[in-house]
Amino acid sequence: MARAFQLLHSRDLIWSRMMHEYLLGKHTKSTDLMAWNADTTRLPYRLHSETLRELYLRNALAEGRYYIRGRAVALSDLRLPVFVVGTERDHVSPWRSVYKLHLLSNAEISFLLTSGGHDAGIIFSEPGHAGRNYRFSTRARDAPYLGPDEWYARTRVHEDSWWPRWQHWLVAHSGDRAPRA
Repeated sequence: MARAFQLLHSRDLIWSRMMHEYLLGKHTKSTDLMAWNADTTRLPYRLHSETLRELYLRNALAEGRYYIRGRAVALSDLRLPVFVVGTERDHVSPWRSVYKLHLLSNAEISFLLTSGGHDAGIIFSEPGHAGRNYRFSTRARDAPYLGPDEWYARTRVHEDSWWPRWQHWLVAHSGDRAPRA
């Protein structure tokens, strides 16, 4: 899976590193992000191939052609509130593509756009991380569509991590706490 994602952005994730290290003989210092990317998770063959083919290549979930136990499911089936995160420089899921969920579901959608890329915008956005910011708003269920560029222009920037915003949303949309054992 990691290799498939690297191929989507091969200039930065494969070739520039090859040029820098192999041809120029300069070794890059390891960073947290590089360690994260190197820590791959092995997937069973069927899960790997079906995920890439059905969700990425065919876009089956968005088009109502994704089957689970013989039943078609689609994003338009969503009824519960949804919290969606996009990142400004994502090479795997560009944020405007993620934002299209607004076209595919009438559910309440809380959309958050954070600075950074696919990994850095999510994993390395902890509170206190310098230079992080995000935009956030919630579209009510069955509210009219607002295009991504108009949404971007209207939505104010919040400095710092988006994680506390997500935690607040989770608390607001969760039931009572389970008793401690």
